[in-house]
This record gives sequence, C-alpha cells and structure tokens, in this order.
Amino acid sequence: MKGLNIALAVVAGAVAGAAVGLLYAPKKGSDTRAQIKDYLKSKGIKLKKDQLEAVVEEIASEIEG
Repeated sequence: MKGLNIALAVVAGAVAGAAVGLLYAPKKGSDTRAQIKDYLKSKGIKLKKDQLEAVVEEIASEIEG
C-alpha cells in the first residue's frame, strides 16, 4: 500500500508541475525551439537536420521544465 501512495504522489506532482509550467511558460514551445535552433546555428554548430531537431527538443524540454 505504501508503494501505491508514493506512486500517486509522484503522478500528482508531475501533473501539478506540468500545469504550473503551462500557466507560467513565457513563450510557446515552438517559439522556444526556433530560438534555440537559431542560437545553435549562430554559434556555428553544424548538425544534420534530424540531429539538430533532437538537440533542440531536448533543450526545450529542459527549459520548459
């Protein structure tokens, strides 16, 4: 029973965190990803398109919470 309570607490925390992230996000996710992509290109980071998209997605998910 204790494991179930811990699992429910984790799920509730994740839902609450996602809700707060959506409410307080400064920009849309697509805007954040575009900004990251432009920054990487301006620094001369050369990746294939699929690699660049993967990096952008990973960074955006970290920024968004």
